[in-house]
Amino acid sequence: MKIISHRGNIDGKNPNKENKPTYIQKALNLGFDVEIDVWYVDGKFFLGHDAPMYHVDLFWLSGKSLWCHTKNQQAFEKLLNSNITCFWHETDKMTLTSNGLLWMYYGNYSELGVTVCLDKPGNNIPNMWGVCTDYPNDWNKIT
Repeated sequence: MKIISHRGNIDGKNPNKENKPTYIQKALNLGFDVEIDVWYVDGKFFLGHDAPMYHVDLFWLSGKSLWCHTKNQQAFEKLLNSNITCFWHETDKMTLTSNGLLWMYYGNYSELGVTVCLDKPGNNIPNMWGVCTDYPNDWNKIT
């Protein structure tokens, strides 16, 4: 199962560091893929959940094990043609990522997709291709 760090978190939620490029890089250095929140505003890419906060360039976004949750239509359109894994959704239970996998809202599972499960792993792990979590170290211990 693919384990994806949620916004760079490794051992639990850390809102003050989430989506910071240096924080994301630490998770990547540990071998995890990372889901990040990406905006495109005034011709520039930014990271940030509720608003664009940290400027990054297209080169920084490419060549890494990143899953870009685009936060506006412009970001999705720019990344879609850049060979970077991206997706866009707002209230959907699932969406299709640019690499052909499903991105599933919490409580929805598929062998063809990644489920967002921000908690530590429980006893009954459903069949799923991957998980996006704030606790990748804990999930790594059981897979």
